[in-house]
Amino acid sequence: MTTEIIMKKIEGIEASMSEFQTKAQSDIQASGKVSADTVTALDKLGEMQREVADRLLAVEQSGVKNQETQEVSSWGKQFINSSNYENFKAGNAQKARIEIQNNTSVGSDVTVAPDRKTGIVGGAMKPTTLESLFPSLPTSSNAIEFTKEATFVNNAAEKAEGVIRVESDVTFSLVNMPISDVGHFTLISRQLANDSPALAAYINTRMAYGVDQRVELQLGSGDGVAPNLSGVLDTGNYTVHSYLSGALGSTLPKLVLIRKLIADAWAAGYPADGILLNPADFATIEIELFTATAGQLRVNVNAAGQPTLFGVPVIQSIGMTADTVLVGSFGMAGTIHNREGIVVEMSESDGDNFKKKLITVRAERRLALAIERPGALLGGDLTPAAA
Repeated sequence: MTTEIIMKKIEGIEASMSEFQTKAQSDIQASGKVSADTVTALDKLGEMQREVADRLLAVEQSGVKNQETQEVSSWGKQFINSSNYENFKAGNAQKARIEIQNNTSVGSDVTVAPDRKTGIVGGAMKPTTLESLFPSLPTSSNAIEFTKEATFVNNAAEKAEGVIRVESDVTFSLVNMPISDVGHFTLISRQLANDSPALAAYINTRMAYGVDQRVELQLGSGDGVAPNLSGVLDTGNYTVHSYLSGALGSTLPKLVLIRKLIADAWAAGYPADGILLNPADFATIEIELFTATAGQLRVNVNAAGQPTLFGVPVIQSIGMTADTVLVGSFGMAGTIHNREGIVVEMSESDGDNFKKKLITVRAERRLALAIERPGALLGGDLTPAAA
């Protein structure tokens, strides 16, 4: 039995368990208790789940078991011991044929163990990169509050001695950023949790990854409406560029725009430490470079293996909206405040789990992204509108 077949069996068992769990809930609402038939069915499904999961556990713990070595018969001995030869000898067949492969008769009663591979083949694990751009601090509160500069009009000028100086204008705003909860849960049987720790551990890992993936999306495009995070693309968290397509020319306009934003960030006092792009947009830029005239700029890679444009690292993120770019000093722009890291918990004290012999697995994280300096991030449409 292959790993794929085992996982399909597990999915089928879980689907059946879900049906009987619904029936058990109906029994409780109707009579105050679960019927004996339903309890028996759930117990049997739990045992089946444990038996199938044990196959995976055996792979984790000891790999493929060595099978008892069988004495390999000679070709002649295999022939005279075959059922085809017996039929021929008894006059029940006009001829006898036996296929021999690797010195072992095909169809013989020699048991060949499947070549089992250790571990569990999981699904896709999309990279998460946005969080690494920002400094991270712990917090013990359920909200982050800070005062940030709203406007600064610099009227500094040269004046003769005794002449009144010109007043500059600085305004501030108070920002309150609530801590957001990101989490999800799933159900597994008690038998699986107790008897198949390898599979249970895999589920824990997968649950934690699910939280990280959602955080990546929220850090990019969360709209700040509770309970969402306020991501980097949320209104007010970055400065929208004012470039139109006519100012970028017809040759590699996306690269021209990025170079102009790098210069603007430097002029604003926030030297760029990153260029944030959706993976599809970065692929488009690279393809355009591949087909450009010889001698044009090419994507370089720094010592850490990070692709760069104009010496600035390119960060690809699934949380970044397509055809949008952000350039700037992410390290100065904001801070991630962690109320709780990823916590994975298991409990049977959830609803009627105890009666159904189920366990709830929950993964959760609490955090907030506070963009204190929106001027440190410049961006907007990667393909600006025409003039």
